[in-house]
Parts: sequence; C-alpha cells; structure tokens
Amino acid sequence: MRDMLFLPLDEKEDLVIVADNVGAIGEKKYDAISVSYKEVAYYSLRVAMMEMLSIGAHPLSVVVSDFNGESAWLLYEQGIESVCLELGLEPLTIVGSSETNFPLMQSAVGFTLIGKVKKEAKRMGRTPRHACIAVIGSPLVGQEVLEQSEKILPLSLFRKLLGEEGVYELIPVGSKGIGHELHVLMQLNGHDFSPGSTGLPLGKSAGPSTCVLISYKVERESVIRELCGELFQPLTKKEKFSPNRREN
Repeated sequence: MRDMLFLPLDEKEDLVIVADNVGAIGEKKYDAISVSYKEVAYYSLRVAMMEMLSIGAHPLSVVVSDFNGESAWLLYEQGIESVCLELGLEPLTIVGSSETNFPLMQSAVGFTLIGKVKKEAKRMGRTPRHACIAVIGSPLVGQEVLEQSEKILPLSLFRKLLGEEGVYELIPVGSKGIGHELHVLMQLNGHDFSPGSTGLPLGKSAGPSTCVLISYKVERESVIRELCGELFQPLTKKEKFSPNRREN
C-alpha cells in the first residue's frame, strides 16, 4: 500500500506521516556520491512532499534526524526551503536532532514530514477501470540523478499535475520501481492492469521519485501530453491471449 501513516485527529481529519532517509550520499570522504547537504535535503524532502501532496494532504512540519553534524543544519534548511518555494507552499516548521557525540564515516540523514488531510478529500481509490495510465519522468538513481536532470519530473510540473482536472491519482515512484507502484494503484482501486510492451524499466529504482505514475481521463490526454512534453510516457494495457483469436 502507500508508504504513509494515517492517524485519526477527529471525525473529519487524519494526521499524515511520511518519511524518507538518505545514506552514503553527501559531503563526507567515504560517501558513495558526493553532493552538498542542501541537495541531499532537497531530494529527500522532495520524496516525502510528493507522497503527501499526492493524496491531498497539507504539510505542516518536518523532523530532521541528522547524523552529519550541526554544520549541515543550515544547508538542510536551504534545501527544504527550495522544495517549498517550487511547490508554492509556505515555509515548514523544522525541528530535529543532530548526533554530535560520535562522528560517522559516511553521511546519513532522515526527514519525517507531518501533515493533515480531510478524510473525505483523500486522493486515493479514485481511478475508474477505464482510466489511462502514464509515467511522467524517468526512473533514475544515484549518479544518474545528477547527470540526467532533464529526465526528472520537476516539482513545478508535479504541482500543475496536482491541479489538472483530468488526473485521477498520482503515485510517486520509489525504490521499488514503476511496476510496484502500478500494482499498488491497481490494488487500491480493485482493478487489473498488466502493462504491454514498453521501453521503461519497470523494476528499476526511481531514486528520489524522479518520476510519477498517474491515472487520467483519456479525453484530457492531449492536454496532459502538452503539459508534460517529452516526460510523458504512456503505459498501454497488455492484451489478454484469446485461443479463438485469428491472426491475419
């Protein structure tokens, strides 16, 4: 199911908790990928924020679990601010803790996003059986994220897709790949959808949610295609084999 926790606040609203973490990516000597902590915070919070916004929740605050020392804190704040600015959101309240007793050889940090959602407004289980499916962006991980940024779904475009009337649901793709998220989408809606031939690697990790799976109205496909440009990659449904089908 979706990677988030719902806790009832009252009869009308739920508290929503989403988390993401990063390891061996940062500014330390033995990190697998060298990048500033500002970028680490940006891409990690991006994942949690996309998850939360995709189900109609409103983010309130973020908890940072820091293992890189207090000197990284300002860079985290800058990365978090960039995410909020691109999504047109108010700044988040930031709290957390830093490990200062024992230094780690590699970078590590976690971000827990807290928000709330009206129960009747949850954007889940809204995909009808006749809906079309597409991937916006491409699954990238590790060094690919730095080297192929033109293939990444921008947060500004994600924000537009959230407001597009032809989109039923959005599911950010994580480390388990497009195929897994497609299965989650179908399970939530009680449908069956086996993708046909596609050039997309369905099992590949999408790292910091470099792409998103959407279900949408076929009548709005031209609009969504124009909005997304080359990032739009439709998934066709695999035809079921019929023993009575005649080939010409």
